[in-house]
Amino acid sequence: MSFTALHRTTGAAPGPITDELLNAAVAAGVREARDLDWKSELPPRKNIAQTDFPKDVAAMANSGGGVIVYGVREMQKAATERAHIVEFDEGYERALRSAAVTAISPPVFALSVHVLDGDGARAVVVEVPASVDGPHLIYRNDYFGAPVRNDADTVWMKEREVANAYRARFDEQRHAREALTNLYAQVSAGRATVPHAWLYAVASPRVPNVTSGMDRTDAREIFESAFSLAKGWTNGIGVRPLAAVEWYNPRPGLRSWVAPNRTQGAQLWNEAWASVYRSGATGLACTVGGHRKSVDGYFKPTQVESTAVENAVADLLALVRVLAQRGCGVEYDVMVGIEWADTEPLEILTRDGLGQTYAGVSTPLHRFLPVEVTVDAGVDEDAFQGQVRELAQDCINQGGVSYLQAILEGRDGVPQVRSRRPQ
Repeated sequence: MSFTALHRTTGAAPGPITDELLNAAVAAGVREARDLDWKSELPPRKNIAQTDFPKDVAAMANSGGGVIVYGVREMQKAATERAHIVEFDEGYERALRSAAVTAISPPVFALSVHVLDGDGARAVVVEVPASVDGPHLIYRNDYFGAPVRNDADTVWMKEREVANAYRARFDEQRHAREALTNLYAQVSAGRATVPHAWLYAVASPRVPNVTSGMDRTDAREIFESAFSLAKGWTNGIGVRPLAAVEWYNPRPGLRSWVAPNRTQGAQLWNEAWASVYRSGATGLACTVGGHRKSVDGYFKPTQVESTAVENAVADLLALVRVLAQRGCGVEYDVMVGIEWADTEPLEILTRDGLGQTYAGVSTPLHRFLPVEVTVDAGVDEDAFQGQVRELAQDCINQGGVSYLQAILEGRDGVPQVRSRRPQ
């Protein structure tokens, strides 16, 4: 779900970018603006990095995001009619995304490319997300500059504007870090008071894009969609947090909806809680130590099956994926930690070739260092699964375990996560 300049200028509610929406904007003669740029033709695919495309994308990113629409003619900056984009395929789209990454510094990730096939008039809409990494610079030979939108025009930042943009970037990064740690503290508050090891996982959008409230039905749909999505990423081995909560009956929390634990009594070894926030953030808290290993036997409170960690990571990132698809954000900062009150060291257990739990490779941990990454939720399904795998791998590697047991191998096998190691 998006709320772009096309929605704003036509009075449309948040939703997908459609051919009907573009036709309405053209019929109304909508004028170019800070967040809207009309183009009659796509830049040539060959040497696209040397065209104005990187400059246009960087200018939008430096100005809070917006849309560049290819396939609309304009006069005096006002849309007049549709124009047909003749050539556009998957290779062209890859070229656009590649130019936004390789020809702009720092790169602009998570472009959304929408192809609209009208009645004989194809248009391509490039949705540029807002960014906290500005200023985005364009290099040409030995020169560089920072483009920015000035109403309907693209101009170059002056020295003082560049300095202010860098100052804003550092401030935003500090605020994002504070938001993530505060969210982690909120999710973990009062949980690890018993010896059982608990896993806490939180994700916060770097640039929230929440345009409407989230009611109980919305929260239920988010939990249900994430439950199904993560189920497809895993092979069913081990315990899943979203299987242990009442996601079908969320309760109100502090600016959030909470899926409470549904296990009782002897089943509390499988306690879990999940939350989605109106800001687009999400969090999980679940026991990962002391799980049942037989009908009447349990692991030690500080023994953690690697599959429990993997499933928790999959459930959290499934929530991120669903929230991003609903327009809550594109890039998410994520933190995953494990805490326990026992003086015994933590052991992460894996499985041998026969599927039996095995502790022979575990590295005893007296402290689990929280793993922090930035996840791009705007990539395709295979690339996103790569991010799920890499985050889970980072978590279990800390305990000496090399191989994932529960998360399935993605088709492309290329992780896209940008890790930030804890200090």
